[in-house]
Amino acid sequence: MTHIPFHIMGEARKARWLITCDHASNAVPAEVNGGDLGVSPEDMARHIAYDPGAAGVTVALAEMLDAPAILSNFSRLVIDPNRGEDDPTLIMQIYDGTIIPANRHLDKAERARRLEAYYRPYHAAVERLAARREDCIYVAIHSYTPRLRGREERPWHVGILYGADDRLARPLLRRLREEEDLCVGENEPYGGHLEGDSVDRHAIRSGRPNVLIEIRNDLIETDAQQYEWAGRLAPILAEVLEGSCL
Repeated sequence: MTHIPFHIMGEARKARWLITCDHASNAVPAEVNGGDLGVSPEDMARHIAYDPGAAGVTVALAEMLDAPAILSNFSRLVIDPNRGEDDPTLIMQIYDGTIIPANRHLDKAERARRLEAYYRPYHAAVERLAARREDCIYVAIHSYTPRLRGREERPWHVGILYGADDRLARPLLRRLREEEDLCVGENEPYGGHLEGDSVDRHAIRSGRPNVLIEIRNDLIETDAQQYEWAGRLAPILAEVLEGSCL
């Protein structure tokens, strides 16, 4: 049975928003090394394999905003949809101290097969959804680990990432910083633009307003926490959009 590379929720919903989750799943398709990358179950449950909690936030947020959502259905260790096709980190051989055995001696044929089977179908579906409205607003949901191995603790509860287009990110940052209980990062814990990443590919190049929201994954471990974060973000996003000229 062919592995389905993505899931779409609420395709018929009418709002301008499109909510995406590039790293929703840690699934390894059976046709990839028999469904096993040689990585321990403990490591496959870590952020190196997917963005824990992000899928639940994405689904709930999309429902609250009456927006469609698209979620990947393959581990970022199989192939990373949030990288350009020519990016050297597209298929990782080592990540946060963990070696990925099935990727260490990957040949060109298997790389090409993963692109065709998972990466490109996912992006084709994202673009189709983004193009359903000329005024689409692109929101990417991610999560990040509180601490990389050997690194300092990351203090932010949520990070707002942006690149060349800050039309949505700037007012969203200002609004979130009004929340007294939140430590909000600006282009933290990462820089907001990577050439060829999903936001660049589907929003910046086509002029769609966009933002990437990173939530620290220890804050969205449970279904209740994921729903709570979605419930917090949805009215704030709606408020920011209403007060903008987008």
